[in-house]
Amino acid sequence: MAVDRTPVLKRCRALDIDPIVMGINKKSNRQLKRQRRNESEYGRQLREKQKAKFIYGVLEKQFHMYYEKALKIEGITGDNLLTILESRLDNVVFRLGFARTRKEARQTVRHGHITVNGKRVDIPSYRVKAGDVVAVAPKFKDLLPIKEALISSEHMAVPAWLEVDIEKLTGTVLQLPTRDQIDLDLDAQLIVELYSK
Repeated sequence: MAVDRTPVLKRCRALDIDPIVMGINKKSNRQLKRQRRNESEYGRQLREKQKAKFIYGVLEKQFHMYYEKALKIEGITGDNLLTILESRLDNVVFRLGFARTRKEARQTVRHGHITVNGKRVDIPSYRVKAGDVVAVAPKFKDLLPIKEALISSEHMAVPAWLEVDIEKLTGTVLQLPTRDQIDLDLDAQLIVELYSK
């Protein structure tokens, strides 16, 4: 399995992403010294695609597959693409506050600590649906990383399309997110334009 091992702060600085988006609560002390030339249209499109891939931890082949699915769904393709990415299980675990970072959320799912509707799911790319109940498996409720994540995520707001019960360590997907409910600074239309060439 291919893994992006680039240092997160370095990549965030290169893509102009706030590290909070990745779940990392610190800033880089380094300043970007080089001045950027005027970016071409293709450069802007490519940067938006790289941003989305980095934020959600998806590689090119899988990202292109999500784009193909978004094309087939009725509605605006860019919004459909972001909805598909937001409904991944690892992202939902991060948004519910069961993990401090997106990478930790992916690992938590991969190790089988999460159940969906009472069944253990260990696939980070599993897409949740409206009405699904995402919970920490009973066997793993006392794990230190999950407890630490809950403490550190108290200041983070849970999105409106999710509902969380901290006592039971469960979360419910009320509905799939709309573009207005996704708080990321991504221009999905540029990604669609890039792929439609």
